[in-house]
Amino acid sequence: MADHRGMTTHIRNGMGAVRPYVYGPPSLLDFVERAFGAEVVERSPDGSEVEVRLGDAMIALSLHERFPDGAGKGGAIKIYVEDADAIHARALDAGATAIAAPEDKPYRERAGGVRDAFGNSWWISTYLGET
Repeated sequence: MADHRGMTTHIRNGMGAVRPYVYGPPSLLDFVERAFGAEVVERSPDGSEVEVRLGDAMIALSLHERFPDGAGKGGAIKIYVEDADAIHARALDAGATAIAAPEDKPYRERAGGVRDAFGNSWWISTYLGET
């Protein structure tokens, strides 16, 4: 179903039928803003559920100090950026720890990974194009 602007109305904020749902404490929002330039699109009245935009994608954040057993034991998210090295360094400056330094991969990407303080892995890639 679409509204008068042609946007899909059955999908929150009209973008993407599938999006990661990432768990962490309230400071996770600051991390994704500082490290990846995330833009807050929507926030629940109590601030515990936040939708952020990263480029042309949306991520839902569930922000609490504690979660029920079995909920949100750390996810893995792959992000495409213009400069994997710069964003990897920015994520480290924002408090992440390195999993793998960016390097050229055989699948034509420059990629590396970081882990945030909440146990989520962020794989940061730049597509290098066809050879």
